[in-house]
Amino acid sequence: MDALDTKILIVLQEDASLPVAAVADAVGLSVTPCWRRIRKLEEAGIILRRVTLLDRKAAGIGVVVFASVSLVRHTEQTVAEFDDFVSRRPEILEAHAVSGDRDYQLKIAVRDIEEYEGFLNRNLLALSCIASVNSRFMLREIKYTTALPLPAADGG
Repeated sequence: MDALDTKILIVLQEDASLPVAAVADAVGLSVTPCWRRIRKLEEAGIILRRVTLLDRKAAGIGVVVFASVSLVRHTEQTVAEFDDFVSRRPEILEAHAVSGDRDYQLKIAVRDIEEYEGFLNRNLLALSCIASVNSRFMLREIKYTTALPLPAADGG
């Protein structure tokens, strides 16, 4: 990846809906070379997919929960059971295996506290592999982005 690729990625992270011509103009390339670079970044797996960020409150999602999860034991079967559950649940926005006194950190988005309680009791705690869940509720969102902190393409 060179400085032009980095510039393209910075522009696309800001607005992935831009047409290639606008991206090319923003980074100082003509359309065809810019398009080729974007394709190579996709083929290399650097660009995974293009998504739209939503206003969660406007979409009816009023509660975000950070749930710290501990497994009963760490066998291949329990880890696979948990990973499979996480991958199938749309409420779980992010899942991370973490170090420390817990095994996983989940970011969960639901309409309200009652929906979370149902999800917790009927789904998450119903898994045989779960030892405990500690929930923290987001009070206020200070920053919401998916943009990675790429190095400045101009070297600064």
